[in-house]
Amino acid sequence: PIIAGILVATLANHAAAAALGAWLTRIVDPLWMRWGLGLSFLAVALWMLVPDKADDDLGGQHASRSSVFWITTVAFFLAEMGDKTQIATVALAARYSSLVAVVAGTTFGMMLANVPAVFLGDAVARKMNMTLVHGMAALIFAILGVLTLLNVGNLF
Repeated sequence: PIIAGILVATLANHAAAAALGAWLTRIVDPLWMRWGLGLSFLAVALWMLVPDKADDDLGGQHASRSSVFWITTVAFFLAEMGDKTQIATVALAARYSSLVAVVAGTTFGMMLANVPAVFLGDAVARKMNMTLVHGMAALIFAILGVLTLLNVGNLF
């Protein structure tokens, strides 16, 4: 139920973010959009270097599978509002025309990051070098930002 909740929340969150990104492309001049997107990707790259705060747990309370699903869905949806991945999804949807591909890609990335955490839990997470993980993500966003500013993104 936790993984299903994360999936539902991520799909809803990223679909809304992608819709916002697509809407922005219709109302903002392409030159301003390119600069805004390029700078946004660079800002997300810097933001990736800031560690996330640890989430609070439920205090050891036990709940039904249905309750766990809904708690996870709502909590994850709200936690992701305005987060790095939602901002990145808005920017990607504004840059690329396929909303389905953007939502699928960003959702896949979120699931790729979160499913192992659910299965492996805190023990493995403590052994991962999160500074390296955040650094790699920051590098990817920085490359996207530079490519967008140079208008090289049409190669994708």
